Amino acid sequence: MATSNDGFYATGRRKEATARVWLKAGTGTMTVNGRPIEEYFGRETSKMIIHQPLQVLEQMGKIDMTVNVRGGGLSGQAGAIRHGLARALCRLNAEFRPALKKAGFLTRDARAVERKKYGQPGARRRFQFSKR
Repeated sequence: MATSNDGFYATGRRKEATARVWLKAGTGTMTVNGRPIEEYFGRETSKMIIHQPLQVLEQMGKIDMTVNVRGGGLSGQAGAIRHGLARALCRLNAEFRPALKKAGFLTRDARAVERKKYGQPGARRRFQFSKR
């Protein structure tokens, strides 16, 4: 996490997705991969997930956010953006940290897809057993 001329920077991760988030004071503009957030994410759930850190801190409409996100699906990308946004907000103002920590937005969600094992068709599924 670093501070640059563009404002405050942080990286967020979830599943296979990685989000690079830049914040600066502004009017609440949110851009994801060069597109407005409403255009990039179709689901209201994804947009809600991304806005959660700002709602907890009551900063909606006060911060401009630019995001580059790669990997995973839209759900994982939304989670990665939320993680990166929370970390960048901590860089912006250290007083935000306790509220974000209590809400659980600073914790990296370690859950990921379990790997497929040999001798079976999936991670846990077994081939059908036939007694005869």
